[in-house]
Amino acid sequence: MNPVVLAVTARIVERSRETRGAYLARIEAARGDEPGRAKLSCANWAHAFAASDPGDRMRALDPKAPNLGIVSAYNDMLSAHQPLERYPALIKAAAREVGATAQFAGGVPAMCDGVTQGRPGMELSLFSRDVIAMAAGIALSHDAFDGALFLGVCDKIVPGLTIAALSFGHLPAIFVPAGPMPSGLPNSEKAHVRALFAEGKASRAELLAAEQASYHGPGTCTFYGTANSNQMLMEMMGLHLPGSAFIHPGTDLRDALVGAAAKRCAAIGPRSDAWTPAGHVVDEKAVVNGLVGLMATGGSTNHVLHLVAMARSAGILLRLEDFDALSGATPLLARVYPNGAADVNQFHAAGGMAFVVRELLQAGLVHDDVLTIAGPGLRRYLQEPHLEDGVLVWRDGAVESLDRAILRPVNDPFEREGGIRQLSGGLGRAVIKVSAVKPEHRAVRAPAAVFETQAAFQDAFKRGELDRDVIAVVRFQGPRANGMPELHSLTPILTVLQDRGHQVALVTDGRMSGASGKVPAAIHVTPEAAAGGPLSQVRDGDMIRLDAVAGVLEIEADLAARPSAQTPASGEGYGREMFSVFRQAVGAADEGASPFF
Repeated sequence: MNPVVLAVTARIVERSRETRGAYLARIEAARGDEPGRAKLSCANWAHAFAASDPGDRMRALDPKAPNLGIVSAYNDMLSAHQPLERYPALIKAAAREVGATAQFAGGVPAMCDGVTQGRPGMELSLFSRDVIAMAAGIALSHDAFDGALFLGVCDKIVPGLTIAALSFGHLPAIFVPAGPMPSGLPNSEKAHVRALFAEGKASRAELLAAEQASYHGPGTCTFYGTANSNQMLMEMMGLHLPGSAFIHPGTDLRDALVGAAAKRCAAIGPRSDAWTPAGHVVDEKAVVNGLVGLMATGGSTNHVLHLVAMARSAGILLRLEDFDALSGATPLLARVYPNGAADVNQFHAAGGMAFVVRELLQAGLVHDDVLTIAGPGLRRYLQEPHLEDGVLVWRDGAVESLDRAILRPVNDPFEREGGIRQLSGGLGRAVIKVSAVKPEHRAVRAPAAVFETQAAFQDAFKRGELDRDVIAVVRFQGPRANGMPELHSLTPILTVLQDRGHQVALVTDGRMSGASGKVPAAIHVTPEAAAGGPLSQVRDGDMIRLDAVAGVLEIEADLAARPSAQTPASGEGYGREMFSVFRQAVGAADEGASPFF
């Protein structure tokens, strides 16, 4: 094993000893001695199956028959979740084949950051993760289940479902994805049209045509943002069936994987000899595996929040220094947009997750001695699913990259280290993703231009005030201030300024999209401005130094005597007033920005 990976793992184990021990004791007590149905009185059980298929009602009388709960994020507005409409019927049919029953336990909300970018609804986005966790907890609260299947794909949905699965950590939990949509307009062309539109050189009609050519069918968006980083994480942490992340929806293979997930869930319940509870699958080594996978593939910065919160739900304490240390030890093996030209379909065709897992295992960068829903050992994820005469089988995946412009081995990576680093200094602590940032742009020293809204930044650009070397400080965008919205709409403007030859960077206590790109961005600055952090004292013209190589975020000014800027009033309307309780309870960004911990 790589010594850094071992050291970080040991550090996490020691740091988490007390919280992890308490968590494991809790799920052991929750397991009990009886199957789901035996915990309930006859009247309770009759209520639970009153509307079920007659055959399922009879089968449910068998105390040995597992009953599976289905929790789904289906809606037909989100392309990634529209295919989930058919999955409950497939799951129920497959459960019957193995003498089990399955019930749709409940739905959870699912919002799309791509729809709400730059809109008031984006201020609900991060907190939707925690609403999803609570909604899934309510779905499973009937305590009538021996396992759960979680149907969800996108940004906050999978982290929220994972938090819920770990709250019911005595139950096996299998995540059932939908897969990506077929490839559309190349991502580089889409980005070019967006940049032209930002400069006023492309019409809204041209922009809309490009966007519709990119997002054009059922399935996940094909760039490597948070949604597809979620799917990578579920594989690396052993919560998917092997190789199921990037199979297209609406195919026979995808349907077969949905059915196989139900059968596997029935086989690994609390009364089985192969009990595989979610709380045992997600241990310290699995979390490290997920973190290494994030670095090796250039995954989303949103997981610096989500993975911390997910781990904490299992009693595991992650810190920013763990991300930074593992980033330094993990080579970048994948170039997928926005870190390259390829999309996730091309990534999958070039070798995909099976190749990545093989390379990381052979290099000693991930732990093989983990429990997964497929059985013991991460090595099971070296295989990929196939149909042979209509029968689902697993075969060994690619042992070599089929396209070295997309995937490379550990001994010839795109870069010697992963893409996510920690910054610290006079402005606090922050995160930066550099896998798409060219080396000559990774250190910037420039005067600050301070804004408190995205709109103010955009207006300044339109007035020509930012056509220079500048570090844009967009503050009061943290979880306590307004729910920590993504600021992805700033990316095209920053890109334009950088392409004009200026030294440009962003510093913010908000988030960037999982598709954050080639402009250096110090994000998740902690403490946030609304908590009295140094960002609240920055003024226009202050010299700021952002150096991703040295890990520095400094300001060349004495802030001690300066008053803090007043936190703007919270927005109202569009549901935002209902989330004031979350803003009051939320923790810091470097602790997962969760109201639960």
